[in-house]
Amino acid sequence: MLIACIPTSPAQAQSEEVDEVRAVIDRLFDGMRAGDSTMVRSVMHESALMGRATDQGFRVGPPDQFVRAVGTPHDQVWDERIWDVHISIDGRLASAWMEFAFFLGENLSHCGVNSMQLYRTDEGWKIVYLADTNRPPTCEPPTNGS
Repeated sequence: MLIACIPTSPAQAQSEEVDEVRAVIDRLFDGMRAGDSTMVRSVMHESALMGRATDQGFRVGPPDQFVRAVGTPHDQVWDERIWDVHISIDGRLASAWMEFAFFLGENLSHCGVNSMQLYRTDEGWKIVYLADTNRPPTCEPPTNGS
């Protein structure tokens, strides 16, 4: 019974929060693979924004069009594979940076990085901002996952 009274260390609490943030990120990409717009929307904050950085400039807007596209039937699975995920947390704010390779079915479409900001609401972590790059499909994603 004495063990239950030992406080959790700050490092352990941080590790648990990192795991919670990672679970939200994984749920986003699981929703994409499943074509489940409800799952994708569930990890987004109500005022979330998405952006894309290209050589032609930076576009930003609400995720509504993306969420609709995920839920629209398509012939091939949208499989965004991530690796080298780095997550930092301070209070209610988390930042995540990761490499990705986007596959349409089994075909590599493009590569890039995702940069996400998440906010810890009373219901849990939610993505408030997601920005990415889009490079030609020259990356080599790891074969063992992220």
